[in-house]
Amino acid sequence: MKAELKKQIKQDEFAGGLSKSIGWVREHEREATVTAVVVLVLAASWLGFSTWSSNRAQAAEEAFAGALKTYHAPLAGEAPPEGSPKVYASAAERYRQAAQEFAEVSRRYGSLPAARRARYYEGLSRLELGQYDEAAKALGEVAAARDGKALAPDLARLSLASLEMRRGKVDDGLKLYRQMADDSGLALPRDHVLMVLSSALEEARRLPEARDTYRRLAEEFPGSVYASEARRRADFLKNVAAS
Repeated sequence: MKAELKKQIKQDEFAGGLSKSIGWVREHEREATVTAVVVLVLAASWLGFSTWSSNRAQAAEEAFAGALKTYHAPLAGEAPPEGSPKVYASAAERYRQAAQEFAEVSRRYGSLPAARRARYYEGLSRLELGQYDEAAKALGEVAAARDGKALAPDLARLSLASLEMRRGKVDDGLKLYRQMADDSGLALPRDHVLMVLSSALEEARRLPEARDTYRRLAEEFPGSVYASEARRRADFLKNVAAS
């Protein structure tokens, strides 16, 4: 008897709740309809924005890929790879065209990752053209946008150091390399940066420091692909100093 009573009470409660819900919808039919419409509009807007964002990102990547083909395009006298868009008469002509294309990608898609990479390659192109001020501006913008994950900002920092070395500001360039070599938040492999620093020191005829930096690389990263070469260069520079 008690079980049947409990069952009847639950059925009455369910029926009562359902009745109240139906009654609320009838009383607030207009509000419920408006809410449903708003939800549908928001859902459609989100879907439209998502599709637009996806298409825009794809277009940015395609534009960047096209500019990158120009950057790597063959010069007159070189065997053009399959699918190469054009052969350029000189490196300067190629880099001028690449710089323009990368600049356009950066301008049109400034908020996307492809635009950051394009700005980096624009800087490299202008560096090759000897347009050091323009290259420094482009690379500096990319280097300043560090987020701890993307490689482009750290690659831009390396290129900025190379730029300073090229225009004769050796101490400034080496300072940038050293800062990167000691940066614990570096996205690039630190053994790579140490190898670049070591080579730059050797090229600048700072031989004792170059030798010590080669040794540091070999000791801190014994399993690095650069380790054996670093040890060889350190031994060579030791012998040079002893002779």
